Amino acid sequence: MSEEEINHDRRRFVGAAVMTFAATQLGMLGSADAQSGDPSPSTAPPRRREIHTSFGTIKQIDAGVLNVGYAEAGPSTGPAVILLHGWPYDIHSYEEVVPLLSAKGYRVIVPYLRGYGTTRFLSGDTFRNGQQSALAVDVIALMDALKIPKAIIAGFDWGARTADIVAALWPERCKALVSVSGYLIVNLQANQQPLPPKAELGWWYQYYFSTERGRAGYDKYRRDFNKLIWQIASPKWEFDDATFDRTAAAFDNPDHVAIVIHNYRWRLSLATGELRYDDLEQKLFKRPDITVPAITISSDFDGAAADGSAYRGKFSGRYSHKILDGIGHNVPQEAPQAFADAVIEVAGY
Repeated sequence: MSEEEINHDRRRFVGAAVMTFAATQLGMLGSADAQSGDPSPSTAPPRRREIHTSFGTIKQIDAGVLNVGYAEAGPSTGPAVILLHGWPYDIHSYEEVVPLLSAKGYRVIVPYLRGYGTTRFLSGDTFRNGQQSALAVDVIALMDALKIPKAIIAGFDWGARTADIVAALWPERCKALVSVSGYLIVNLQANQQPLPPKAELGWWYQYYFSTERGRAGYDKYRRDFNKLIWQIASPKWEFDDATFDRTAAAFDNPDHVAIVIHNYRWRLSLATGELRYDDLEQKLFKRPDITVPAITISSDFDGAAADGSAYRGKFSGRYSHKILDGIGHNVPQEAPQAFADAVIEVAGY
């Protein structure tokens, strides 16, 4: 396997200036006051209660092992679009994308992933699993609960990986795909291969999360930590405190730390998943092609991989690739019009 194939789904936090900034900011973390402690688990999941945000009302619905919190906009009879966020972000990454799509007649669904916002596990006994296939099964369960037979699915970061998996394993449920950073499906064996030192430096937070100190540190300083990731991943994005705080509330979910830590430890084969997902993971480890119409988007965040050549061959349906200069990792929030345009374009493929 070539180095490009090994690295196709790996983030690139490289560049001396960015790394110097990160090191400086990390030094500040040691003396920062805790921004949020470990919230007490709720005694019961929220059941269709109404919460008001910049989206209006956040709805709740039981879906699979979760009670999912989600924003919805647009006509109920419109073509369905599901927008998936990543870490450390939340549904507000799409707050400017949603009105652009709903104005075009789309029914837009933006769920909180497991471990974020108002999404809760239905049972305290359910394993707090962050592995890739579990998140994809969550999307299928949500579609079933909402009686959505087929949707355009779009996302970035964890959301892009999840969208890729749904498109690869359940193409009959995915009308089309928009994926930031391309083909991100994890192969655990490939993830064991070492990278050049500068590339490994970009993965500092994953190695930190592999330790008990890292878990405790993320729990204690989750807001400081995640603001640092925003700054590193999107160095040209001048977001204000109100923008970050709106999303940071989602990190107070009682399962947030457990899901994040398990996700990254699982990727490094330091934590196991659940047997129920083994068959799905075996299919994913074979790097299945994505056959549905697709648009991939890259940005400055993707560095040398921005041209998309490393994963072009994994998309066998109608396909195009967009490159956004001057934009960081949070593409839908940094370039909402470009992201919405990609969804509208792929709907016509």
